[in-house]
Amino acid sequence: MKDTFAVFKKMNFTKVFLAAITSRLGTIVGMTAFTFYLLDRFSSQPFYATFTEMMYSAPTLLVFFLTGVVADRMDRQKVAYYSDFICAGLSIVLIGAIMTEFMPLVFFVLFLRSAVAKFFAPAEMSLVQGILDEEEYSTAAGLNQMIAGVFNLFATALGLGAYWALGVHGAIIGDAVTFLISAFLILSCTIDEEARLPNGSHSIKDLNFSFIFKEFKEGLLYILNHKLLMALIAGFFIIGIVNGGLSVMPLYILKYKLTPDDYEQWSVVLGIIFGVFMITGSILASMVVKKLKLYTCLSLGLGVAGIFLVASGFVSTVTWFLILTAFVALTIPLSNIAIGGWLPSIVDRKMMGRVESWITPVMMISHTATLGFISVGFPNYFSISSLFYFCGAVLALVGILYYMILPKLSNDFDERKSVEVEQPAPVST
Repeated sequence: MKDTFAVFKKMNFTKVFLAAITSRLGTIVGMTAFTFYLLDRFSSQPFYATFTEMMYSAPTLLVFFLTGVVADRMDRQKVAYYSDFICAGLSIVLIGAIMTEFMPLVFFVLFLRSAVAKFFAPAEMSLVQGILDEEEYSTAAGLNQMIAGVFNLFATALGLGAYWALGVHGAIIGDAVTFLISAFLILSCTIDEEARLPNGSHSIKDLNFSFIFKEFKEGLLYILNHKLLMALIAGFFIIGIVNGGLSVMPLYILKYKLTPDDYEQWSVVLGIIFGVFMITGSILASMVVKKLKLYTCLSLGLGVAGIFLVASGFVSTVTWFLILTAFVALTIPLSNIAIGGWLPSIVDRKMMGRVESWITPVMMISHTATLGFISVGFPNYFSISSLFYFCGAVLALVGILYYMILPKLSNDFDERKSVEVEQPAPVST
């Protein structure tokens, strides 16, 4: 644990890390409160809650070709804090849209705010890659998982608490405040130009269509020629299916199967249990990844979590669902820390923004498609239990597939990397 927290001695990392937390908080609390607002107001139409989640994920498909290019060619620090500032302003606009009670306008503003927020992650992740040393990447991934556990522990409770105490408008004002805090944290960093502008200085005028297309194509070719990276990104598509289902499935199984009358209270309990065990799993996984190969951790985490997820679909009581959810939360961090620490070490620093911009849309395509499938088919054509069976089976199969193919790809990459390091520089004449 001492080694884990040593990275906070780097003040720039500390500020960027805290900025990522507050920016994420600005997205989650208001969205959670708004989801409960819709479930209360339109309880017979779960479509609205699902559509809200789609408005969070779908914008990725429209801006992903821009986010990576912007993160790699513009000042990454400025990209991150401008994203936060604009999201803070759009949060205020969202309150006005909700007051009109004109749902198309509300969903449009949600869509727009989400689109702007998508520029933050590639810039933030690229900054972290430049701030930390390679051996610290897994540590940073472990910290991110612990924070993810904290969010699962408190996000639903905070969102529901803000909704009960302040109403949906007050919760969204909280979003604006946290976005502003994140922006000022990023702004206060003193980051080397090499980390902010690894590809040199560019202006917004440089980002014309031909330039963006050229950079976008270069990022795609980099991935296609990098077999290990391509295998990981292909797996993200499958994982996106699971993430899309899990974004609404726990709430739906509580409301429509296990405890319809007091699902709100149980959703808070579920969030607490998931968060506690995710934090515990993150601590344990941070130790395990130092003992095992990263591809072993990745495969094991996905496979075991998938088995527990399938089992969750068979439960008929809240108690058993909470127990199985705890085991899912305990095992997921193993795979997340493995992949989070692996990616920065295999991707060229100059390409990180474009690679990250591909990962997110690949996941969001399947994420959004899954939510659309659920919004159309549930509850008329399939049950909530069948969704758990499907998502769990997909996760387990990806774990098995990774166990079969990643060892060879990893060894091939390490061999090529060692050859490149040992290859002598050309002699000038």
